[in-house]
Amino acid sequence: MLLHIFSSVLFIAQAIALPQPANTSVNPNAITNTTCTAPGVTLNSHNINVAILGICGGIAGKIEQCQGAPTTTSGASGDARFNLQVETPGTTIIVTKGRWEGCVRAARAVCGDSPFSSTCIGGANDNKDNVLFQLVKQ
Repeated sequence: MLLHIFSSVLFIAQAIALPQPANTSVNPNAITNTTCTAPGVTLNSHNINVAILGICGGIAGKIEQCQGAPTTTSGASGDARFNLQVETPGTTIIVTKGRWEGCVRAARAVCGDSPFSSTCIGGANDNKDNVLFQLVKQ
């Protein structure tokens, strides 16, 4: 009986201590023009995830949006590098962390952890314009 109570308490404590998972839903309409550029190459998944948060000088933690209104930016880690640029000249990248992660999830649903190029719908000029992005091997 005591072992059963201990097991129940331990299970509850572990459930409370676990962080909530990040949004993992994939919206295929978040992107367009996705091309797998090197299907035979597989990049390190952890490096891709770190590079995702490296854009715009870093959008990890409390920073929820690209700061400084750049026209290009990149984020890199290990063998993975994201390059972003505005689709329409004269606009700036203002992509939010949620939109950016959603665009990458959708592109990775197509190409996996292989290099690709794609267009993130919105993310520039108050979300009226798009952001071109590539995942490349560095």
